[in-house]
Amino acid sequence: MTDTLRLHPERLLPADPSTRRIAQDLYEEVARLPIISPHGHVPAQWIAEDTPFGDPASLLITPDHYVTRLLHASGVSLSDLGVGRGELDEASSRAAFRLLCEHWPVYRGTPMRLWLEQQLVEIFGAHEVPSAETADRLYDTVAAWIARPDARPRTLMDRFDIEVLATTDDPCDDLRHHRTLAEDGSFTRSVVPTFRPDRYLEPAAADWVADVDRLAQVSGHDTQTYAGWVAAMEGRRDFFRSRGAVSTDHSHRDLGTERLSTGEAERLYADARAGRISTDAGDRLRRHMVGEMVRMAADDGLTMTLHPAVHRNHHAGTHRDFGADVGADIPLAVEVTRALQPALSAHGTDPNLTLVVFTMDETIYSRELAPLAGFYRSLRIGVPWWFIDAPESIRRFRSAVTEIAGFTRTSGFIDDTRAFLSIPARHDMARRIDCGFLAHLVVEHRLTEEEAAETAVYLVSTQPREVFGL
Repeated sequence: MTDTLRLHPERLLPADPSTRRIAQDLYEEVARLPIISPHGHVPAQWIAEDTPFGDPASLLITPDHYVTRLLHASGVSLSDLGVGRGELDEASSRAAFRLLCEHWPVYRGTPMRLWLEQQLVEIFGAHEVPSAETADRLYDTVAAWIARPDARPRTLMDRFDIEVLATTDDPCDDLRHHRTLAEDGSFTRSVVPTFRPDRYLEPAAADWVADVDRLAQVSGHDTQTYAGWVAAMEGRRDFFRSRGAVSTDHSHRDLGTERLSTGEAERLYADARAGRISTDAGDRLRRHMVGEMVRMAADDGLTMTLHPAVHRNHHAGTHRDFGADVGADIPLAVEVTRALQPALSAHGTDPNLTLVVFTMDETIYSRELAPLAGFYRSLRIGVPWWFIDAPESIRRFRSAVTEIAGFTRTSGFIDDTRAFLSIPARHDMARRIDCGFLAHLVVEHRLTEEEAAETAVYLVSTQPREVFGL
């Protein structure tokens, strides 16, 4: 086995030589275009304060549940990887990094290997294959890079050419870090907040009453009644828009948008306030609230993204010991056509609404999402992210939706990551795969090379700006 890490310049492109040549030409058109990242989880504070990165493990391993979950499946403790431990000392960080290197073979064939290799080579200048023998040398290389004055978030925004970076923010957040960036004349990139109200739309959840009480304090609207909750949500959406927000983000167990009568909504809301709402009734009220979010999006123009059907915190012990977002969220099957019908019937042809639906359930691409997006002007199909932002998954996505909905009914690539240094690698992977897909259409004489080149640029640059109003 080679001990030198190399990035093949034609990686991920089609194997057939004639198709690969066309794909390579298309890729050259988009390889150096700026990154538009309209949905992610990098904290705005990192960029506002130009926070130095702490250590190699906290930079590359601990915050990235794509990386940690596969190590966990291989018998490595999340605690040993630094999850839930806060700032790591050098010994702990080095030990976590060594675990990654020792288990490097578990990443063969995965997108995580692609991302990590690209970071090692292009960012750190490291060319040794991770292993037990090379772990400490690679750690030292990354640590030396972290210590450099140019290894800061603001410099990297320029180096990576990230034109727009969206964060994910609680509706009660004061967004002071976004304000700092907006008022900083020396900062030329765009960091925008995203309104994420999930916790305020789950009335059967244990902390919901406390959450909506806090919403009342922040918004100035009394949330004792459902009407007050609506006013509070509308007020906070307006505040987010004033701070540059272009979208809202929602993730619940299903896509239901069934409406309730005003009286029933108020009654169920009162039951929830009193702590006596059942799970089923809570789901009914939540679906009504999601429908209300669609109505608000049609009113204020914020793009609404939905990524449903996830069993959050599947392993109770891991959730208890390490909290949420550590890789234990598992996809569920989802139904779209009936679930979205109430919202789309009411608002689906509204020119002011943009609704982007993601799914980890690949069975519904051609059966439900593509036909819906092929009819409703408001609906877009979210391009793969999270479990399916992998080469074969993206290829299956394009194949399943394009014949029915074309290219214009999708969203532009979404990286959905908190692993800041992996953003360029993720977008580069999507660009290469899309160029390969377009090249196949060219060799089949379904597109001209000129049309394919226009489409490649559209998917990378024009489409995300269009969908998210940037």
